[in-house]
Order: sequence, then C-alpha cells, then structure tokens
Amino acid sequence: MFSQEVEITVPVGLHARPAMYFVQKASEFRSSIWLDFDDRRVNAKSLLGVLSLGIEQGAKVQIIAEGQDEETSVIRLAGLIKSNFKEEL
Repeated sequence: MFSQEVEITVPVGLHARPAMYFVQKASEFRSSIWLDFDDRRVNAKSLLGVLSLGIEQGAKVQIIAEGQDEETSVIRLAGLIKSNFKEEL
C-alpha cells in the first residue's frame, strides 16, 4: 500500500471536469485506488464517488493505492492535482 497527501489548488476544487480527468487517469492503473477526505473513502475510479466528496479548493486529500503499480499511480495522480490538471486540460 502506498499513499500521499495532496492539496487541491484548482479554483473549482475536485468538481466536474477536474474530477472527470482524475477518474480517467486513475482508471488507467491496475491498482485499487481510493481517495480519502473528511473521514470518507471512495473509489478513485468512480466519478460519482469522487464528486460525492464535495472537495473544494484548499482541501487536503489522501490518495491511496494498493496493487502492482501502486507507487506510480499515486505519484502520477498527485502530480496531476499539483499541476492544477494543466497536463490534461
């Protein structure tokens, strides 16, 4: 299991388009990936799950992965968030 905390800096938070890109990127990995926020954990490959967290700008989330590409998946997803989704938008 590998995890990393990251702060959401995109102005709209993890809503709509950023959430969609995050889920799409998470779905590329073989590992099971979760997003922890505010004492809740959801499947990071589920758009409804991610949106249900209501993550706003400034929130800190934990990305957790378990599986054969766990470290790579967490590092790349954290990088996507840190770049304000610029590599995808």
